[in-house]
Amino acid sequence: MNLELLKTLCHLPGVSGREDAVRDYLRGMAQPVADRIETDAMGNLMVFRKGRHSDKTLMLAAHMDEVGVIITGITGDGYLKFDFVGGVDRRVVLGKQVLVGEKELPGIIGMKAFHLSPNREEIPPVSALYLDIGAKSREEAEQLVTPGEIGVMIGEPVQLGGDLLKAKAIDDRLGCAVLAELMTGETPAADTWFVFTTQEEVGTRGVGPAVWRIQPDAAIVVEGTTAADLPGVPEHKTICHVGKGTVLPFMDRGTVYDRKLREKALAVAARHGIPTQTKQMIAGGTDASVIQRSAGAVPVIGIAAALRNIHSPASIGSISDFNAVYWLTKLMMTEIFKENEEE
Repeated sequence: MNLELLKTLCHLPGVSGREDAVRDYLRGMAQPVADRIETDAMGNLMVFRKGRHSDKTLMLAAHMDEVGVIITGITGDGYLKFDFVGGVDRRVVLGKQVLVGEKELPGIIGMKAFHLSPNREEIPPVSALYLDIGAKSREEAEQLVTPGEIGVMIGEPVQLGGDLLKAKAIDDRLGCAVLAELMTGETPAADTWFVFTTQEEVGTRGVGPAVWRIQPDAAIVVEGTTAADLPGVPEHKTICHVGKGTVLPFMDRGTVYDRKLREKALAVAARHGIPTQTKQMIAGGTDASVIQRSAGAVPVIGIAAALRNIHSPASIGSISDFNAVYWLTKLMMTEIFKENEEE
C-alpha cells in the first residue's frame, strides 16, 4: 500500500465531528475517478464506482475521525478546561501537545505538580487536567479560544526500525488510506461504494445514514484494533499481535461478524499467502455494529491491523500488516460475491 498516503492522512486533523480536512483531502482524490460523490448531513463521504458487474453492491467503510479533546471552560487564570472526545487513556496525555481550534493554537496538557498531588499513584481524573496555552488571564484566553472548540493531539509519523510506523490516528486513517488507494485504482468487480464515515469514536454515530442510503448486499469495514502485545501482558490477554498479519475478528462487543464471509476471507488469504490472526478477547467495536443491524441486516466482515497504544498520539503498527490489510481487502472486493468453489 501507499505508505506516504497513510502518513499524510495521519497528519491531518480530524477529531470526531470536525473531519473536514480529511474529507476534503479524500474528496480531492475521488473526483477524477468517481461516478458519483455524495456527502450526507452527518458528513460521511460516499464515493461510488460502477463495477464490471452490477447485479450486487459492495460497501467498503473506514472512519475518518480520531480521538481528541473539546474545550469546556476557561479558568480565572487563563487555563483551559476540557474533556475527551472518544476513549482516551488518561495515563498517556500528560505533557502532550494539542492544537486547539481552526487557529491551531498550541497548548500543553498539564496538572498539579507531582509533589503537591495527594494521590500520586492514582490516574488523574480529567477534571484534574488543564491546557496551558500561555494566557495569563481569563480575558486573554477568551480572546483566543471559545468553549466548544476541538483540540487535536500531535503525533508526527515516524518509522521505527524497518517495519513499524508510529503516528496519531492510524485508527482509522489506515482504513481511509486503503479505501482511497483502492478507490483510485482499477474498475471494481462489483458496484462499490467507498464510504469514509464520521463520529465512529464517539459511538459509531456517523455510519447509519450512509448504510441506509446505500443498502449494500455486503460490507467490509477496514480498521485498526487494539494489540496489547506488550511486556507484562499475559499471552491470553494480548488480544492480537503487531507484525503477525491482518486481523479477522469473529466477534467484538458490537458485532458478530458474518461467518461465511469471514471463512471466505480466511480462504482467500490462505490461497494468496496473506498472514492472518484473530482477536483473542471479545473487545472493542466498530462501524460494523451499525451496518449489521440496518437496511435489512447487511452481512459484514472486519479486516484490521493490530495497533499498540491505540487512541493515543503514538499508535504503533506494522507496515507489513498494513500491506496485508490492503491486499486482502483488494482481493475480497473481487471474491466476496463469488460462489464458494465447492458449490
